[in-house]
Amino acid sequence: MLSRMLLLLLTLCFASSVSAEDVPWLNEVNTPPQSLGAAADKASADGASGKQLREQIRTKWNDFLGAYRFADLPLQLETLKEEQLADCTRLLIRYQAEPGRMVRAYLLIPNKTTGKPLPAIVAFHGTSATTFDKLVGLDGEPERHMGLRLAKRGFIVICPENFLWEQKSYTASTEAALKPHPGSKGMAVMLADGMRAVDVLLSRKDVDAKRIGAYGHSLGAKETLYLTAFDDRIRAAVASEGGIEIGFSNWDAIWYLSDVVHAKDFSLTHHDLLRLIAGRPFLVLGGESGRGCADGERSWPTLLAGHEIWQTHYQTPIRLGLLNHGQGHSLPWEAGEKTIEWLEVYVGGHPARE
Repeated sequence: MLSRMLLLLLTLCFASSVSAEDVPWLNEVNTPPQSLGAAADKASADGASGKQLREQIRTKWNDFLGAYRFADLPLQLETLKEEQLADCTRLLIRYQAEPGRMVRAYLLIPNKTTGKPLPAIVAFHGTSATTFDKLVGLDGEPERHMGLRLAKRGFIVICPENFLWEQKSYTASTEAALKPHPGSKGMAVMLADGMRAVDVLLSRKDVDAKRIGAYGHSLGAKETLYLTAFDDRIRAAVASEGGIEIGFSNWDAIWYLSDVVHAKDFSLTHHDLLRLIAGRPFLVLGGESGRGCADGERSWPTLLAGHEIWQTHYQTPIRLGLLNHGQGHSLPWEAGEKTIEWLEVYVGGHPARE
């Protein structure tokens, strides 16, 4: 068990001086509340150690998810529409996600380039009738135009459409997507599709393979969490209001993990995913309270599982924390700016950290 004294020492370590390679507000989002007490103890008690930790975690989660991918499958990439905007080119594309299933995505390419490969982001949309249109500036709420905002700051951005809109309902879409994968979970499809979006980025000569990040809000934050945990090609990420732990949101939906998460013998937690992410910068945006709110101070015990692994195996400062904007299940403009700054620094700005 992690004693309160050790927790205090770790907290002081987390709040160590921020280097020029970090966002200047790292300490603000990276220091857990000193009042965490027993919750922090549980995060430590759930922990594991040893050289094979990551593979053990991957194995048990892959077995549960029925995870899969098609790395060598031809993309069959085609452009459906092209638009020239003030700051970028906006392409509507389609590519093969798995045999017989195509996925649409928007691809944003900045107009201003240096001739060198650019950093890139996989940006996942939230639950909306207009799906990925909002991300690329084709729907209201300018604060949610994160794909467009990132492209204006020099990132190549791919915004894939989630499979939930492929049929007449989320349930029908899930059943159709899982038909070729008996026993798999809906989240396995989202994970495979996210990895496929990374494949699309890597097929481009203007993308720097060592500088790829991820961002998502709500539904998209869930995809961001899993993609970052299971795809080491993601260098840093931001997950906004997805519900960092299974009990915080509708993870029991058939299109995510299913109601098996309520079984008495179900023992998996997202503490493991943060342990897989440890070593790569990861920021959670939380709104604390209100209708549909999924993250806030309650997210800290799960984040501390990642802190523990980072403290043990990687160089400090720890770059894994919570930005609690306190404005409910939303993405305030300033939180979006902090998201972009995080990705600029940890994806776009510095050589990859080992």
